[in-house]
Amino acid sequence: MKKIILTVATIFAFGVVSAQEGAGFSKGDVFVSGAVGFSSDNDKNADVKENGFVIEPRVGYFLTENIAIGGKLGYGSKKEDTAGTTTSDVSELTLGALGRYYFTPASQFSLFAGLEVDYTSSTNNLGAKVKQNGLDVNLGAGLNYFVSSNFSLEAGVGVLGFGSSKSDVSGDKGSSSFGFGGDWRAVTFGVNYKF
Repeated sequence: MKKIILTVATIFAFGVVSAQEGAGFSKGDVFVSGAVGFSSDNDKNADVKENGFVIEPRVGYFLTENIAIGGKLGYGSKKEDTAGTTTSDVSELTLGALGRYYFTPASQFSLFAGLEVDYTSSTNNLGAKVKQNGLDVNLGAGLNYFVSSNFSLEAGVGVLGFGSSKSDVSGDKGSSSFGFGGDWRAVTFGVNYKF
């Protein structure tokens, strides 16, 4: 634990010392971030194995000094085997749009409020190939901390969210969800690169 705290403190101190002119965002800037992940779970008691991965690049562009728009394209896959037999093989494609308002775009700490809309289509590739389509709308807040003129660390939290999904199975009435309030257990962290 001491090593983790020391590493975070060193990165923070280096960022403060190396912060340069030009840190922050301005009109015409482009930033890139996203998600890449791999997961593997092996429950030997239930003889269940799960493997999955996701790749989801995101690009944003500053229309004005305070307003950024952008989009993302993601692909994910998850496979589950129970007792040596594949029980689930799901692939997922996500297309999303985002809009953000930055309150302090040109400073080392850039606070923002953002709206994201994601459309997701997933397919279970076993048997009848059941498809499911979903729409998620999320309003959140976050901040960027520039450790150099091009790299920033980003943290965000969702405040308001709505989601709906429906499969192509006959008789499916779909489902929807609504959430309000900052879930501090689900804070996201990431890295942005500014061009």
